[in-house]
Amino acid sequence: MSKQPISKQLAGGKKPAIDKFFNLAIKTESSDIHLKGCAVARIRSGGYLRSTTADPIPEEKLQEMIFEILSEEQKEYFLENGALDFAYDMGSSDRFRVNIFRQRGNVSLAARRVSSVIPAFESLHLPPIVQEIAKIHQGLVLVTGVTGCGKSTTIASMLDQINHQRHCHIITIEDPIEFVYKDDKALVSQREVGIDVASYDDALRSLMREDPDVVLIGEMRDYATLVAGLRASETGHLVFATLHSTDAYQTVTRMLDLTPQIERHMVRQALVGNLRAVISQRLLPTIRKEMPRVPALEIMIVNPAARKLIAEERELDLPTVIKNSYAEGMIDYTESLRQLVEQEYIDLKTAYNYAPKAEELKMSMKGIRTGGAGIL
Repeated sequence: MSKQPISKQLAGGKKPAIDKFFNLAIKTESSDIHLKGCAVARIRSGGYLRSTTADPIPEEKLQEMIFEILSEEQKEYFLENGALDFAYDMGSSDRFRVNIFRQRGNVSLAARRVSSVIPAFESLHLPPIVQEIAKIHQGLVLVTGVTGCGKSTTIASMLDQINHQRHCHIITIEDPIEFVYKDDKALVSQREVGIDVASYDDALRSLMREDPDVVLIGEMRDYATLVAGLRASETGHLVFATLHSTDAYQTVTRMLDLTPQIERHMVRQALVGNLRAVISQRLLPTIRKEMPRVPALEIMIVNPAARKLIAEERELDLPTVIKNSYAEGMIDYTESLRQLVEQEYIDLKTAYNYAPKAEELKMSMKGIRTGGAGIL
């Protein structure tokens, strides 16, 4: 089924009624829109869901507004399956990842705003090691975290850096395309599942025939995607992917959980040889008006110590490698939170709320570091 975004220009030059909600999200720099029948429209701003001042939308009116921007093919798919994902383009600056779904028999909409303008690296408050990771030429780099934590934006900043610095071919496989890249030193080919290619499987099967140097696999969602990413990294490519995991340890275990038992030794060895870095992040509310949210990070560079632990099935000890490797640019959530408090981006209450171990953070704030030297 085609997921090509519908033209917003209706008959007679009329704009779709639903555009007022998309424009509101753009104007207020909100991240998400939620529309539900007989309810007030809500937007997510600064990480919090807030009601708008608009009147509640009658159920029939909401369905009419949503169906106005769908093709007949999309309507049929939604009516048959009860859910539909598509991209909605608002012009040169913003587009939305839209999901419509049924709840209690009625249609609802959730839309994530994605700016087509790739933010400058400096504006994302990412440490310099992230830029160094983008200079790697071969291997697998994973950016992980929950939905809405900024994974796509972090990867976009890294790909844009490569685009401006390397003569290479970048291929992205996305569902849907989020950030739009303009060719610079690199040639960038962006394939949207459902528009440019029928499925992830089809895109992955043809990937190696398209002469890529750098590959973005939107999400490692199953064993087939995992294997495709590992194979591409084994054959000399730099592969970026996302995963819904919270830290380096959980990332390794999550990939093994996606793998059939009989294949786990093979995948483990592939990770030992090809995993280069894991960047895990969470977005936290700040105390600065000019920056509503800031990332807290755990970054693991897969050095010899980390490889040894993964090979020996001791990934539970990976946090100790990170703690002992701050000098190499690695960081864990506790140290990241400490720095954010020290730099006055977040307050102590927020830091303790998000700390994996509040007592460890308390000691760190006093200058006492806990470590695990000698376990290797």
